[in-house]
Amino acid sequence: MTMMGGSKDGAFRSSGEVQVEAAFIGVGCNRVVGAVAWGPCNLVAFAAHHVVAIFSPQTAKVLATLPGHKDLVNCVEWIQCQQQTHSNSYGVGTEEQFLLSGSADGAIFLWAYFPLKNKWRSALQVSAAHEKAVTCIAVYPLSASSALFASTSSDGTVRLWQVSLSTEAGGECNVTLLQVINVGTRVMTAVTLACFPKSSSNFLLAMGGLDNQIHLYAGSLTGQFAPVCHLKGHQDWIRGLDFSKIVEDADLGPSLFLASAAQDRIIRLWKITRRKVLSIEGENQSGPTLKMYIEGPIFKAGGNVWQVSLESLLVGHEDWVYSVRWQPPQADVVGHDDGPSIRQQMCVLSASMDRTMMIWKPDLKSGIWMNVVTVGELGHTALGFYGGVWSPQANAILAHGYGGSLHLWCEIGHEESQWRPQVVPSGHSGPVVDVSWGKNGLFLLSASHDQTTRLFACWKRKEGGDEISGQSWHEIARPQVHGHDLNCLVVVQSPGNHCYVSGADEKVARVFEGPRSFIDSLAACTGVRDDSGFIREDIQIMGANMSALGLSQKPIYSQGIGASKRESEVANLDTMEALPDAVPMVLTEPPLEEHLAHHTLWPESHKLYGHGNELFAMCCDHVGKILATACKAQSASVAEIWLWHIDSWRVAGQLRSHTLTVTQMEFSHNNRFLLSVSRDRHLSIYQRVETGDHHESPYKLLTRVEGHKRIIWACSWSHCDQFFATGSRDKTVKVWEVDSSSSSMGCSPQVQVAATLPVFKSSITALSWAPFEGSKDSRVLAIGREDGLLELWKGSITTTASTHGESGSHNSVDTDFIGKSNITEARKLDMSCFVRVDANLCHVATVHRLTWRDVPIPPDETKTTMHVDRRDESQTMTLQLASAGADHSTRIFDVKFTY
Repeated sequence: MTMMGGSKDGAFRSSGEVQVEAAFIGVGCNRVVGAVAWGPCNLVAFAAHHVVAIFSPQTAKVLATLPGHKDLVNCVEWIQCQQQTHSNSYGVGTEEQFLLSGSADGAIFLWAYFPLKNKWRSALQVSAAHEKAVTCIAVYPLSASSALFASTSSDGTVRLWQVSLSTEAGGECNVTLLQVINVGTRVMTAVTLACFPKSSSNFLLAMGGLDNQIHLYAGSLTGQFAPVCHLKGHQDWIRGLDFSKIVEDADLGPSLFLASAAQDRIIRLWKITRRKVLSIEGENQSGPTLKMYIEGPIFKAGGNVWQVSLESLLVGHEDWVYSVRWQPPQADVVGHDDGPSIRQQMCVLSASMDRTMMIWKPDLKSGIWMNVVTVGELGHTALGFYGGVWSPQANAILAHGYGGSLHLWCEIGHEESQWRPQVVPSGHSGPVVDVSWGKNGLFLLSASHDQTTRLFACWKRKEGGDEISGQSWHEIARPQVHGHDLNCLVVVQSPGNHCYVSGADEKVARVFEGPRSFIDSLAACTGVRDDSGFIREDIQIMGANMSALGLSQKPIYSQGIGASKRESEVANLDTMEALPDAVPMVLTEPPLEEHLAHHTLWPESHKLYGHGNELFAMCCDHVGKILATACKAQSASVAEIWLWHIDSWRVAGQLRSHTLTVTQMEFSHNNRFLLSVSRDRHLSIYQRVETGDHHESPYKLLTRVEGHKRIIWACSWSHCDQFFATGSRDKTVKVWEVDSSSSSMGCSPQVQVAATLPVFKSSITALSWAPFEGSKDSRVLAIGREDGLLELWKGSITTTASTHGESGSHNSVDTDFIGKSNITEARKLDMSCFVRVDANLCHVATVHRLTWRDVPIPPDETKTTMHVDRRDESQTMTLQLASAGADHSTRIFDVKFTY
């Protein structure tokens, strides 16, 4: 997707001057059952906060997020029409593909994807489909343009719908409510649909939930669905149901199988066959009999008598079983003159909270169902799977876990050992509160309320991979897995080893340094070795171990890896009470989830004590000498900003100005000023002072100004250090000018408002100036809002100068944005919006942080880097803008400027 903007004053070219594209989206899956679906177009849809995320298993990239829901998305399900063909690659096909999603506010959306143009659209919205949260959706295709689907909800109803799909791209779709089934307080959590054998108009609905029973309903499109049978046996809540396709049996004729999974750790397979007896009245007159318990209950539907028998009990999981899925039927073209036939394989996939997925098949000789494949077994790094799905070709399986992670295995053989794990997208499972670029822009580090920091870098694929550039962004390390929600972080921009500081819901700031395994892995994945300011061999720490409480991370030294491993084996630490030692290693490709969570930790080198409350904001100067930290506060004494010497990690001083929590701080690029904004609606500027005393604060308060009428959330310095911007809950952005001309005359610099932007529709929560240097036409401010939208604004300076010797005569002069002109007359800063980023690319919740990559994208990372067009002498430059949002996503945008 691309967003283009225009310019009114000619600073940028009038045609396609600015293009904004999504280079990376990192987001975790919602922690609900049924949040993942693998579609016939070989795309995977999963619920991610308030959006539906789409990713390609081939490239392991999130391709798009579909905004529209107003609450958490609980379930997704593809509509696989009867005449649709399976596609093996992304973007192949001439027909629209359709996807259903349900959310916690009771809404159901229908999405349409057109592969030829690689475009998504919202085809239909039912905002009040249920009174409460939609918990499960099941679909049965009727034709190429029609489908029947059922939805369950916590409002105590199950609803049946018929949807008419458009036959042309972009056409209209319609949905009709057929029936509402009231189930009372024992709500249903799982539902599935099927058609009776040798019938195209009679359907069977199975639902299960909190009453531990499976309820069968039979009906048609023209009549009401009525209860026909109850299946008992499970001893706990039923969480997963799935009907098979019709299975031909030489003795009993066509049969239908139902798989059910429950929190009693057992999977039950039920067989539904047609009886030859056309009447059941005689058998039911005397009530339930022993014969009925053995053979199973019987019911009448569609003019036939059906019997349900228990086919098998699948026992093997050690915890709740959340999902069970029949293997997708494959086309069998052998021996059929009238075209391919669909053949159902006797094979089911189950996913459990015991951290495993299992594939079950009946033994060819005995017919006993056996567990033939087990994958997962993530040890201490996961809390189980919430669901598992098959690929359309049944050669891959995908699970989503408690922490929002995805797990993919592909079959490369017919034995258990031949199922190989694959690289998948990853992201936070909680609000992302801060992001910071690493040294030289080699990586992006993010912090979240999911109690982790994650490190993303551009992986250069050596073979195959992305068809466009051969590389993509992935999580290559998880430096910190903490026991408290993280609130802020900053990467120290100093020569030497990679280092960052994080603050959480605790009074301590923690310092982390990159281990040798990460330095080598970063070089192997990105193809760039950054060892400026340090010698790789001098770093003796290979990785880190997590403590039992999840607070401190202790280093693993290179000479102690073997001894530590032997001690772990002797101590037999394979228990939930004790964590095994990490095994850091050099990676040449993005690691899997179990490796990320345990083996890519960074050692904690220092703890910074001093604050009285939980850390909330921090920043570092641009030469890596001073760190500033602030905590949550309700008084002036607690709201002090603490300064730290990075070389010794000792206190450099305290700055008192604000009376409430400091929300953000930032040093000017020449490190002369420190800017802070606060909940007390004031902004403060501190000026650097030269002092010979190492114990005296290197910054002193210069000015304190009431900047806005409400809380000030964000601030940012322009790269010329003449301007800074502030954004507030009062929905305004103000650009301030620091007049340094007075300092040359011995006076303190003056601060005044240079421009006030028009009132926005929502609060301003993030700001960042683009890192242009010396270009007159390069004044760009990125603005993030509380509603998740992003805008780019440009600034132009007009200077009004008096002609020498002629009073009242004025000339309008354009001056350089850097401010090197000696003109001292009145200047005016004009700000105008030139790009409103497409809502499909933006966040859907508060944008917590924006930060530009300080260097242009290297030539080997994109095809749209800096170049000169000799035909019209235009130049293009591509910069990258990273954003952190409360919608659990971390995003990187490619912004290409033409000027």
